[in-house]
Amino acid sequence: MTPQPWHNKLSNTAQIGGIETSVLDNGPGRGSRIAWINTGAGLRIKLVLDRAMDIADAFYNQHSLAWLSHTGVTAPEPFSDRGADWLRTFGGGLLTTCGLSHVGGPEQDAYGERGLHGKISNISAEIESILQPDPMVGNLEMGITGRMKETTIFGPRLELKRTISGTLGQPVIRIHDEVTNRGNTSAPHMLLYHFNFGWPLVDEGTDIVWNGPWQAREGGINDRIFNQNNSFKKCPAPLDDHSGTGEAVASVDIIPDNSGLCTVGLHNAKIGVALALRFRKDQLPWFINWQHWGKGEYVTGLEPATNPLIGQAKAREQHELLFLEPGETRTYDLELEILTNEQEIENFLSV
Repeated sequence: MTPQPWHNKLSNTAQIGGIETSVLDNGPGRGSRIAWINTGAGLRIKLVLDRAMDIADAFYNQHSLAWLSHTGVTAPEPFSDRGADWLRTFGGGLLTTCGLSHVGGPEQDAYGERGLHGKISNISAEIESILQPDPMVGNLEMGITGRMKETTIFGPRLELKRTISGTLGQPVIRIHDEVTNRGNTSAPHMLLYHFNFGWPLVDEGTDIVWNGPWQAREGGINDRIFNQNNSFKKCPAPLDDHSGTGEAVASVDIIPDNSGLCTVGLHNAKIGVALALRFRKDQLPWFINWQHWGKGEYVTGLEPATNPLIGQAKAREQHELLFLEPGETRTYDLELEILTNEQEIENFLSV
């Protein structure tokens, strides 16, 4: 085993990193369980265990990476699944999971009524295990695993098993998800990873990195942002026409590398930090770029997905809706890495 700089200098691993759980005791998130993951390499994130193990706060050294909405962390509301109720408890955060059976706007058809972006982010986790690093014996791995059940009697019974992990000494977070149909009938399945990035990582001049043919969502101000004459891969200053509901969205048929891996992310040259988000094309064939440059509500979303933002009804109509058969599992793997080395950043920007 290669000697490490902390050899014979530690009495408690928490001195350099690991996982710590606690409960919020104030504000709208009061009573919610959380877990801090500290990689020991500058990257640390806060999981909200009662919100599908999603990621709220995230930092690299002194720099915040995530956008947090005005509400911040709220306790889960499992029945806020009508219309746009989802927005009332949308805390932003580095990651909000959308699905497991519907992604997109509110809709109703012969198969039922579905609220904005589905139910999963309002479901609490049953924590199965926490693995702490033990550098004294050469184990640098850490991770936390839990299960969320999106279920109803006589209806779909979907289960998300999620593991979020890291390696002590590396500014990397890994997400491994398994979605299983625990029911006895076929169940529709849609999934979107709503990663939300804010200041100071996202600032005027920050590069938005992705590659692939794209199509702007119809209507609104989408065409004013996503058009060939606009530098929509450079973050602008706050925009007046993004106040209130002003936003722009494009669906991207993301281009993978030769191994099938897709890389997207952000680069802020002013602070010398890039964030790379990686996922597999065969698992998540679509990518959504959300841009909302409102004053005091300044954010961009990088969102790998199973489908464009068309909703369950249109995906069904176009024969693009995924179904899980009883007992079937689909697996999803994503990775977030912080880059500060000039050569690594240059390679990243050449994606």
